Amino acid sequence: MTLSQTTRVKNSTPSSIRVMFDLAEQADHDLVRLEVGQPDFQTPAHIIDAATAAAKNGHTGYTANAGIPELRAAVAEMLQSSYGVPATPDGVTITVGGMEALHLAMLATVEPGQEVLLPSPVWPNYPMQATLAGGTPVEIPLSAETGYALDADAVIERMGPETAAVVLCTPSNPTGRVFDEKPVRAVVEAAAAHDVAVIADEVYLGLTYDRAPRGIAGYVDEHEHVLTIGSVSKTHAMTGWRLGWIAGDPAFIDGVNTIHESTTSCAPSIVQHAALAALTGPQEPVVEMYETFKGRRELVVDRIAEIDGLSAPDPQAAFYAFIEPELSGSSLSIAKRLLSEFGVVLAPGDGFGTAGKGRLRLSFANSTAQIEEGFDRIETALRSW
Repeated sequence: MTLSQTTRVKNSTPSSIRVMFDLAEQADHDLVRLEVGQPDFQTPAHIIDAATAAAKNGHTGYTANAGIPELRAAVAEMLQSSYGVPATPDGVTITVGGMEALHLAMLATVEPGQEVLLPSPVWPNYPMQATLAGGTPVEIPLSAETGYALDADAVIERMGPETAAVVLCTPSNPTGRVFDEKPVRAVVEAAAAHDVAVIADEVYLGLTYDRAPRGIAGYVDEHEHVLTIGSVSKTHAMTGWRLGWIAGDPAFIDGVNTIHESTTSCAPSIVQHAALAALTGPQEPVVEMYETFKGRRELVVDRIAEIDGLSAPDPQAAFYAFIEPELSGSSLSIAKRLLSEFGVVLAPGDGFGTAGKGRLRLSFANSTAQIEEGFDRIETALRSW
């Protein structure tokens, strides 16, 4: 007799990003991989050296659930000095990547049956995490005509007694949009009035190109209702190290530490020392990566403008372009054809919610040569189809 699974497992499906990733892994021909948001840089050497030293010096045991004090202090100082977020060490919990930070935020704010509001296009892990917490994800489509600007009125109109949280991902994955302060302020003000948590996913904040980066909690009056999520994955080329954080009101974060104890106990001790070096050590490698991504963004904008039948809002941050090819069919079917017939791999837009239908997410976390080749193949596909 087969062991039965829970409803939450049966109702879970892999994201279309992973579908394309797996198809690409199985392919036996030359591919241009532009589907995954993973920096193509090596982790800076001083960070690796710090991890090695930590292991050799015996920092291989459990740490406090919230993380080592030095790293919590470093995160708080970085949030304040770089992004204006009023963080304190006792209001920071170190997590196993930004993913666990988001999971803990959902578990700490969402009661079974409550709703989580998700401005869309939306990263597919948010609705899944809301469901795993017993909540109901509610998608609020944003308009492509506005470049996916935050529609505060639409979010506030949907907010009510059944709302537990609203997730604001800015800079956005998959659009690269940075939400403007005025609509964000309006959403946070309404959330505070309804006793709703604002989960601010700001893992791409350090890759903001057209304006000074500011965390949501740094410019709203109701910052105690904001939970700030961050990580070293994207800015420091540390995706596989799995180190992130959740920051907020210390009294609330104290409760987060309690459930953190029953998820992963603590982030890996060696990685915490590596992250400490990442935040407090030389920043030249981070600046170099930032400038490279910024240059690639300009290349992407130019190539999109040059290709007939292809459009996208200009990415303001992160390393994604949410492109719209003038082709019929679902995003997934178009993505599969691009892979099988032209050898370029993109993430289907409909995997990011109804607002992403007909679009594809292109990641420019790859070399200039690969990005150029990818656009050449997309252009050839559009001409031939």
